[in-house]
Amino acid sequence: MHRELIPTLEEKARNLRVSIIKTLHRSQSGHTGGSLSAIDLITALYFHTLRHRPEEPAWEGRDRFVLCKGHAAPAQYVALAESGYFPKEDLMMLRRLGSHLQGHPDSKQTPGVEVCTGSLGQGLSQACGIALGLRLDGGDHRVYALLGDGELQEGQVWEAAMSAAHFRLDTLCAIVDANGLQIDGEVAKVMGVESIADKFHAFGWHVTEIDGHDMGAILAAYAHAATVKGKPTVIVARTVKGKGVSFFENKASYHGVTPSDEELPRALHSLGCLEKL
Repeated sequence: MHRELIPTLEEKARNLRVSIIKTLHRSQSGHTGGSLSAIDLITALYFHTLRHRPEEPAWEGRDRFVLCKGHAAPAQYVALAESGYFPKEDLMMLRRLGSHLQGHPDSKQTPGVEVCTGSLGQGLSQACGIALGLRLDGGDHRVYALLGDGELQEGQVWEAAMSAAHFRLDTLCAIVDANGLQIDGEVAKVMGVESIADKFHAFGWHVTEIDGHDMGAILAAYAHAATVKGKPTVIVARTVKGKGVSFFENKASYHGVTPSDEELPRALHSLGCLEKL
């Protein structure tokens, strides 16, 4: 792992949080909390680990990323724009009629999006299918799938987990953005899913548990996952809903609420962005 890259990636993640806030404020529609909790994980993928070519989105040698928690699309969109898949100005068209940046990722509209996601529970199954198909092609492509912890309440996730272990999909790496909250409140109170690590281990997965905002730990977990043979890997990333904006953090009320006009400058200031609006 290149430790000298950690500060650069941390700054990149901070800037992407700023972009998320601006994008969601402009749209006045979308999901704030889960986008902010996932952006460190996504930053490490797009700007270090994931093999991809923004100038050639359909490059056959690319790794694949599936955003299972599709409502966190703003986090993926800002990473795609920053990577060069489309102009950053397009972010201001989030969720507008006719825009290629809809509320959930759309592979038919947005360069860099592999599959349409958003129906919670289905993304890991899609990732398994992609990994199986790539195996038939004989390549060494890796497949990364980012889930929410509330999403683990869906039974299909565990069918996919069982299948991935059965077919020994060691090119598959699932990442659980475990921020402990969902739209209706605490995951533990809505429908408890813990122990996430023990459950995946029982299903035959290699399990790593990390602080999902520690860039060094994220990079190390991705690197280690690539060395595991004979079984899929899951990274249980403990995160904070709304991470980076103090008055959004750990509040389920900001699951699907965007920054208001009054909150925008406060949110940007919380992220160290001092520009005048």
